[in-house]
Amino acid sequence: MTISAFKKHFSSSLSDLYTASESAFLSSLFIHKITGFDHFQQRRFSDQQLLTDDEKQLNDMISVLRTGKPYQQLLGETEFYGMKFFVDENVLIPRPETEELLEMAIRKIQCSELEIPGLKILDIGTGSGVIPLVLKKHFPDAEVSSIDFSAKALETAKRNADFHQLNIEFIHADYLTFKLEEHYDIIISNPPYIGREEETEIADSVKEFEPKMALFSPTSDALVFYRKIAEDARKHLKDHGLLFLEINQKLGIETLELYKDLSKAELLKDLSDNDRFIYGIK
Repeated sequence: MTISAFKKHFSSSLSDLYTASESAFLSSLFIHKITGFDHFQQRRFSDQQLLTDDEKQLNDMISVLRTGKPYQQLLGETEFYGMKFFVDENVLIPRPETEELLEMAIRKIQCSELEIPGLKILDIGTGSGVIPLVLKKHFPDAEVSSIDFSAKALETAKRNADFHQLNIEFIHADYLTFKLEEHYDIIISNPPYIGREEETEIADSVKEFEPKMALFSPTSDALVFYRKIAEDARKHLKDHGLLFLEINQKLGIETLELYKDLSKAELLKDLSDNDRFIYGIK
């Protein structure tokens, strides 16, 4: 089978899961992963026959994709904020909304009264490490700490930190029972915020393949993490410190109410016009 023929085969085999443009994008990614041919080479050598072993691997990938497994897990990596990150079944696939959170955070930090050198940043619920690593890349002199309950997620985050040669203090602990001892200029988090009653609304491709502990609140209270973060912000966020949170779009007003003690707290929308972020100043 030639490269061009495989691309048509890929598209037809997954037409019920992906649009034509999505299939074109994904087939190019997988061909690059297996053959090493980049997008330009795939076009130039579109009539070249695939090696038998390569064709088998590519067809095996189609079979796995048909189960609903995220393509990022199958590739073992994804791009986020212009950086490569390793991902697996132990971490969430980073979403565009979290890129929006980081874009806002970087902009607000740069325009704040905070002294950039020596910033102390706390990330709560690190997952694959995208939040602390993007912040460390943009603020290399900052001291960045990141906490997560999952030891396996932290292994992935450390792998990403090593890959990017960025120094992060990773803390393995249950944040809900963890007592902070230091004070921070920045607290940022994208914690589990989906209520248990919302599980039926979540796509199977998400809840069957991504870690539920990173998706769903561990209790019947969907705001349990935000209550703890609000308490810690009162005690451990420095004066003029900044708070950035990604939230459940259905609970925007209720979440904002938890941060009324801050000198400033705003509920902000994402690009899809959903209540998605809390921005606060101590």
